[in-house]
Amino acid sequence: MKPSWQKRERSIIHLNVADFAVAVERALDGRLRDRPVIIAPEGAARAAVYDMSQEAYLCGIRKGMALRRAARLCKDAQILPPHPDRYEHSMGALLKQALPYSPLIENGETDGHLFVDVTGTARLFGPPMDVAWRLRWQVRKDLGLNPIWSVAPNKLVAKVATRLVKPDGEYIVGAGEEEMLLAPLPLGLVPGIERNDLVRLQEFNLRRVSHLTALNLEQLQIPFGARARFLYEAARGIDPSPVLPVGQKPPRIVVDHEFGNDTNDKPSLENALYRLVEQAGDQLRRRRRAARRVAVILDYSDGLRCARQLAAKPATANDLNLFELARRTLRLAWTRRIRIRHVRLICDRLVFPPAQLPLFADDRKQTERRDNLISAIDRIRQRYGNEAVRFGRSIAA
Repeated sequence: MKPSWQKRERSIIHLNVADFAVAVERALDGRLRDRPVIIAPEGAARAAVYDMSQEAYLCGIRKGMALRRAARLCKDAQILPPHPDRYEHSMGALLKQALPYSPLIENGETDGHLFVDVTGTARLFGPPMDVAWRLRWQVRKDLGLNPIWSVAPNKLVAKVATRLVKPDGEYIVGAGEEEMLLAPLPLGLVPGIERNDLVRLQEFNLRRVSHLTALNLEQLQIPFGARARFLYEAARGIDPSPVLPVGQKPPRIVVDHEFGNDTNDKPSLENALYRLVEQAGDQLRRRRRAARRVAVILDYSDGLRCARQLAAKPATANDLNLFELARRTLRLAWTRRIRIRHVRLICDRLVFPPAQLPLFADDRKQTERRDNLISAIDRIRQRYGNEAVRFGRSIAA
């Protein structure tokens, strides 16, 4: 028989300051309230939207959109340069507000999100919803920010709940209510359901969570293979992932390759890099995560080390997308004629895979082809082993 502490239902608070960068700027300058705001490096060539207010969003502005196009869509928008230092400082202040209530606090880097596990703290601080309300009041009073909040039995459901009340509100999901909450929602609102999942589900005319829960695990395994269990559990609001303790290093994927003979041969280096990408991509997909940054570290035969990194926009777990980014990063790190002894690939800033489909039809088709290809390779390898199917570039190394 399980101890009572193992039977206790979890209580996870999700705080979400919507449009965080804009909210921070508005807290510093009240004149920006109630008007469309776009955060973007205005003077940069090919500048893209970093963040936008709800008013700008309603005009059609999206993150990553070219600034020129955004300015045409919303001509009266106030355009401000991004200030990452301000957003980092505000995230630290937000974390300090939550620290008295739990040591289990998982936060984004500069995105205004906090998960706080308050399971078993009712005797000290009262019911979880009281803690969430108090936290929101303190943040509004001390920081000038107005977070959305939700309370739910796990992180996945808590995140969905705050999405439902954005840009301003609160939501409480009791134990046993997860499936009922999710049932009427579009599948794209469920964290972790990837773009290729959405495309494949739409092929079967499955567009809402209730459509997915009508299928059992065995039925889902036919078209989705190893992804079936995640889809089955996510549609029912099942998410056992813990809230990480404060100070714990964020998870990342690290893979290494050491050459038998030091080399500066470009094909050999790229072949080795692709094998590392395949390993990292497989781990990302198994963890149901996507990487927002890729780093390549080169160790030269004379003992010197060079490291470079690039951001992935959008976050990805697709081998082909990762390789393109990793190869660009390799070129930045490979600045010497000395032979290379060791190469390391790091994928970090892990997030739920983005579910939003690309805006343009050609991009959607390319994304769909790539995602379907990698999904098919994953299914073959899971059934017949990793050597069952290989890319030519990874065999030559």
